Amino acid sequence: MSKCLLFDNDGTLVDSEHLSSIDLAMMFENHRIKLDADELVIRFRGWKLASILSLLEEENNIKLKSNFVAAYRDIVTKLFIRELKPIEGVADALDGEKAVVSSGPLQKIKHALDICGLSKYFGNNLFSSYEVGIWKPDPGIYLHAAKSMGYHPENCSVIDDGPVGVQAGIEAGMKTYFFNRLNEESNTVGVVSFLAMRELPKLIGN
Repeated sequence: MSKCLLFDNDGTLVDSEHLSSIDLAMMFENHRIKLDADELVIRFRGWKLASILSLLEEENNIKLKSNFVAAYRDIVTKLFIRELKPIEGVADALDGEKAVVSSGPLQKIKHALDICGLSKYFGNNLFSSYEVGIWKPDPGIYLHAAKSMGYHPENCSVIDDGPVGVQAGIEAGMKTYFFNRLNEESNTVGVVSFLAMRELPKLIGN
């Protein structure tokens, strides 16, 4: 049984991935480019935003304005306030020592947890790629979190909904649980795939 649980945030604790993708698709419509929100979720969950935008610029042969990220973050924040919800059943999986390890900015993590009533479960145990300077799939972000929490990697478990996060967890030498809401094929050795958050407590207990 793991001593410390390291949770991804977007799509794992809070149901934010589709909301964020809707906003991104909407902003690209201003450039007369049609993006599918569902496809964006499948392709890019867990990615660094700058990497997503760089690839989309290249694929669509455009150059986004310097204020694009700020405008996007502002729209997402407002949508979160109106519509963001926690992942169904996640509160039942939040016993014991735990932390959030996310590719999102620290303020976004805090805001999402506050809206969803999950802040009380994590306190200050929040680790952002923007603060650490390491993005998934680099395992360093999870290794940093484990060290900061006072645990060896083999005593930690990663719970993540994105392929890049799952890869980071495995390469960090941690037991890794893939929150596989889309029921995707997962052949990575050592990864435990599950469909609903209510399954997680039993899986971790075993």
